Amino acid sequence: MKILFFNQYFWPESFRINDIASALKTRGHNIEVLTGKPNYPEGSFFAGYKGLGVTIEHWRDIKIHRIPMLPRGNKSALKLAINYISFIISGLVFAPWVLRNKQYDVIFVYAPSPIFQVIPASFLGWLKGIPVILWVQDLWPQSAEATGYIKSPLLLKLLQKFVRFTYSHIDLILVQSEAFIEPVKSLAENVPIQYYPNSVDKEFYKPSGVAAPEIDSLKSGFTILFAGNIGIAQSMETIVSAAEKLAAYSEIKLVLIGTGSIFDWVQKQVTDKRLTNLFLEGRYPVEVMPAVMRQASALLVTLTKQPIFELTIPSKIQAYLAVGKPIVACLNGEGANIINKAKAGIAVKAEDGEGLAEAIINLYKMPQTELEQMGVNGRDYFKKHFDEEKLTSELISHFEMVINNKEKR
Repeated sequence: MKILFFNQYFWPESFRINDIASALKTRGHNIEVLTGKPNYPEGSFFAGYKGLGVTIEHWRDIKIHRIPMLPRGNKSALKLAINYISFIISGLVFAPWVLRNKQYDVIFVYAPSPIFQVIPASFLGWLKGIPVILWVQDLWPQSAEATGYIKSPLLLKLLQKFVRFTYSHIDLILVQSEAFIEPVKSLAENVPIQYYPNSVDKEFYKPSGVAAPEIDSLKSGFTILFAGNIGIAQSMETIVSAAEKLAAYSEIKLVLIGTGSIFDWVQKQVTDKRLTNLFLEGRYPVEVMPAVMRQASALLVTLTKQPIFELTIPSKIQAYLAVGKPIVACLNGEGANIINKAKAGIAVKAEDGEGLAEAIINLYKMPQTELEQMGVNGRDYFKKHFDEEKLTSELISHFEMVINNKEKR
């Protein structure tokens, strides 16, 4: 098959879609990507990139077309909205021209926020008579409301109508959580919807010997590692609160790997509250993250207390399960349910700093054999439910189904 990945985000930004493109390429499929200029999560373009101009590059023998866009900026809802809109407009204007002599079997859109990045992909699919598959990672407009970027009830209602319109021009919708099916179905009545969860690259469960970087905070003590976006949705206030409550335990350290919109705020809290047990180590390439995670005593996932996040499975949960380390979770809903079903760690309620601190203390006091068993349980659960090879085969089946359906029309 010849498959076009049409996404706002792609390598060198760290998203699951990179691994999927690579896995499909390995299986012999012809993959091309149309995307923007990398600027997530820092908000400014990565070194060597600029917003203007159409460029072409290659990664793992995959051709990448990059179209102009504006960066997302940092801590500005207006700049973020302009970033989203700029990709949509750029996609509508440039994609038909950039890909004017190209033909594909299917267009695949990986859609963390914003969901509206699928609009230019749908337009291109209509122009070329190609089916379009949308993989929903975040529910809209709920995500916009939950992160606080949009508070106006009127604007949220307008967004809902826009989402309904957007879904109506898709051939198949995939959702990363089974709990997404009903809310998506309510806005996409006549579009087929299938559950399709995230996985992770095999490096997370089959180490290839990639060397871990030297991170001093992970070299000693009982280390709790948070890896990923340091943003509003991740409830950093809860982690700061837990760090304060853990101050008496000199061996316990909370280590945050990543950057994001409130990185500076967390850093200020560390300074103002004199938190000697909370370390911000910045961003590392995704290639080394499995090795980094294996250095930790346990792995941490947090989300704010919002109804939408009860339906969401944070993609880091699959990575944590695959690595085979105990997980401490401070969130509600589907993510917590998976950790409990897998018997892979301890889950407490979202935004419960005291509960999180107690859970970490409980892990700290556990015998090593119990901690190791949690890791084994997590990896076994991953292999059964989120294995990359199995899910890649399922995705190919979804592609073949929409292609066949399109040909029958």
